[in-house]
Amino acid sequence: MTRQHTAVFGWVLAVLVAALFCTLGGWQLQRKHEKEALLAQLPPGRDAALSLAQAAATPDSLHWVRDQLQFLPGSVLLDNQLREGRAGIKVYQAARAADGAVVLVDLGWLPLPADRSMPTISAEQGTQALQGLWAPAPATGIALGPALTAGKQPQTWLATRMDLPAIATQLGAGALAPKVLRLDPALPLGYVRDLDLLPNTLPPSRHLGYAVQWFAMALAVLVIALVLQFKRRRKVEGEP
Repeated sequence: MTRQHTAVFGWVLAVLVAALFCTLGGWQLQRKHEKEALLAQLPPGRDAALSLAQAAATPDSLHWVRDQLQFLPGSVLLDNQLREGRAGIKVYQAARAADGAVVLVDLGWLPLPADRSMPTISAEQGTQALQGLWAPAPATGIALGPALTAGKQPQTWLATRMDLPAIATQLGAGALAPKVLRLDPALPLGYVRDLDLLPNTLPPSRHLGYAVQWFAMALAVLVIALVLQFKRRRKVEGEP
């Protein structure tokens, strides 16, 4: 490989790496804007509760939902969920409204022991009067590996990320609503829970900080490539 070919290869590699870093920085900025938009919304009042169908008609807004929902078989255990410094899982179960709409219901959080043995889950059954916050599902993050693996209990799956299409396919419940129902902590079912809009996730300021870091790394790669190109040219010009 000639020096010219080596220089071209080096620049192509540098540009590709810088483009990757810029893509990651752009993704962090997108997450920042999404969370700022979510936090800017006024918390809905319980006295203005909507049915699940009404909430689904305006999916981009926060709503307080009150409806009669029929729980469907199958539980999804979302892994790596922290609460007060303890590791655990969040339990989700699908429920169907009278009009056929299906939503994933957040039943709350359970701790995991040191050996990470999964707790026994008692699935909710029948039709119940439910209320809670119609809110975004936990962010999927970067997809690595399968989203779901079968649990030891029948009709139980362990999820590494909240992939709603994959969950819908596994549960056989049809299409899931684009948001989840954060069940009212006052209801006497499920597990310990709250209505925190950004649980187990970074605040907007942290996303901005990471975006700046990725863009700075992209710039650093290009500066290093320029410096190496300059040194290589001076070396060639100095040769007899």
